[in-house]
Amino acid sequence: MSNLAREIATKFKEVFKTEPIIVRSPGRINLIGEHTDYNDGFVMPAAIDKEVIFAIAPSANEKSIVHSAMYNEQFEFDLQNPQKVKEPKWANFLLGVLYKLKQEGYAIKPFSCVFGGEVPMGAGLSSSAAIECGFGYALSEVNNLNVPRLDIVRIGQWSEHNFVGVMCGIMDQYASVMGKENHVIVLDCRSLTHRYSPIDLKEYTLILCDTKVKHSLVDSEYNTRRSECETGVSVLKKHHPQIQSLRDVSRDMLEAHRDELKGKVYDRCLYVVQEIERVQQASLDLEKGDLTSFGQKMFETHEGLSELYEVSCKELDFLVNEAKKFKEVLGARMMGGGFGGCTINIVRKDFVTEFENNLKVNYKKAFNIDMPTYKVNIKDGTSIINKVQILSHESV
Repeated sequence: MSNLAREIATKFKEVFKTEPIIVRSPGRINLIGEHTDYNDGFVMPAAIDKEVIFAIAPSANEKSIVHSAMYNEQFEFDLQNPQKVKEPKWANFLLGVLYKLKQEGYAIKPFSCVFGGEVPMGAGLSSSAAIECGFGYALSEVNNLNVPRLDIVRIGQWSEHNFVGVMCGIMDQYASVMGKENHVIVLDCRSLTHRYSPIDLKEYTLILCDTKVKHSLVDSEYNTRRSECETGVSVLKKHHPQIQSLRDVSRDMLEAHRDELKGKVYDRCLYVVQEIERVQQASLDLEKGDLTSFGQKMFETHEGLSELYEVSCKELDFLVNEAKKFKEVLGARMMGGGFGGCTINIVRKDFVTEFENNLKVNYKKAFNIDMPTYKVNIKDGTSIINKVQILSHESV
């Protein structure tokens, strides 16, 4: 059990005076395939060793209470009528999951819960998906519901859409739940089928550089980009009725009707069509063990996200441009929704310290911000930690 899991379990025992079930739910990285998921494209995420921990047990007093270790706040749930709340905002990530489980006919008994995590907030590592899916998994375990993993994914996304207000694609929740150690997930976001591809980084490792900024327009602009893609599809569908999403669009189609794609719609669609192609090519690179070619595609993705999709920012662009200066860095790009968060970098292991020091010093000079870096390893998805304790708990 990790130190974090021990801390959350200890806090649970302090607050609720009983033994909990412990569930871990990881954040995720996405190696390539950004903003393609809600366009029915392909993505290549993986679960990582930064996670949210839930400690949960049946309630001793018929009340359902969740304690956030991060905010040191408690919230009492109305099991009969879970609805959105203005404060605390973190409760809505959980309330949406509870609401949807009940709507789908799952019987939820009163519960006590403590959760906390080490997935950096606002860093583009999908702390929200880790919270949603971890809570859904924890409720399934404590109530013996056996909710299918794909349903936990779907319910987490529904909560994000309807209780949090961000129209995210399916990738974040899918990666958090379905991750596999030392493998990437090659996910078809249309069919919701996937395959695992082993990733061998050899003498390289994955380093995240956290801008420590989250510009206020991130959520509204995310929804705007989604709307712009839908506008492009509606225009092209008039000429090609078979088109359901940008997944079905070729570059030739875009060029043929470029004049009809007004404003920024053409640029948005072009980036997505290119990125869907890039993910499939990058998957072949991994199969061949060609990390150099894979890394080059990461640089290309960032250029598209910055210039065509316009979801980058000066801080992200700065870090990618700095990374390009080093031959020991195979690839770098912004990761996540954009306008802040992290860059993901493939860095040679013996160069990591020099790389981090260089970027930290230069970033501090440029923006007067101390930049954290995180080395991440690829781990399993959402899972239960203390199965033995569950059995003993149930038998009491």
